[in-house]
Amino acid sequence: FPEMLPNPKLVLVQGTLNVVMKQNVTLSCLSKSGSPPVRYTLFKHNQQVSALNRSDLAPAFFTLTISSASDLGEYKCKAEYNSSSGGKYSNSLNFTLLEPISKPVLSSPTSRAKKGQNVSLSCLSENGSLPITYLFFKGKQNISPQKKMQKREAAVIFLFINSLSDFGTYKCKASNNFPNNTKYSNGFNFTLAEERSHSQPLIISLGVILLLLIIGLALAMPFFIIPTYKASE
Repeated sequence: FPEMLPNPKLVLVQGTLNVVMKQNVTLSCLSKSGSPPVRYTLFKHNQQVSALNRSDLAPAFFTLTISSASDLGEYKCKAEYNSSSGGKYSNSLNFTLLEPISKPVLSSPTSRAKKGQNVSLSCLSENGSLPITYLFFKGKQNISPQKKMQKREAAVIFLFINSLSDFGTYKCKASNNFPNNTKYSNGFNFTLAEERSHSQPLIISLGVILLLLIIGLALAMPFFIIPTYKASE
């Protein structure tokens, strides 16, 4: 009787589990002990993909091309004797698709600021596989540590506007695991908000009172001029 087969082990020997379209990957499946020949079958979501017979204790190699979204997902292999109706299943490997990121958008709740004010900037790429890493710049100078976002949400930094030099152009950079894929945002500038003088409200109030006095005198003038004119007749 053949020796009982242990559960085989499915291993990725070429490529990565995070794949791009048209990428080739190679898997190996092996039960480390048993009595050859052994039949190895590769499954994707319980659907047979390929099968190989091995007459020795060497692994079975399966090469795949990830050409569409249907090639993604969970893979397992099965080891069995040709004369057996049973078999043992391996661990699973799951392929996920890497997508390039879109150009990030840099924004702020306010575009006007004054010296001594706290402001915030947020950076977000709407598309692209996670995680996404963001970095913020003012001019060409990095002004923040890397922010690695595991969810589809904006990276946010907080700034203190201390001087006129803080009103330069800000940008952010986004990147993910997709090869050679780094995108920069639009430039964002804060504009200086005019600071009103403390005396301005008082000046405005005095101006309104003076205007009302002038209008009042203008309306009252006929009542003084007409009686005087009649008295002189």
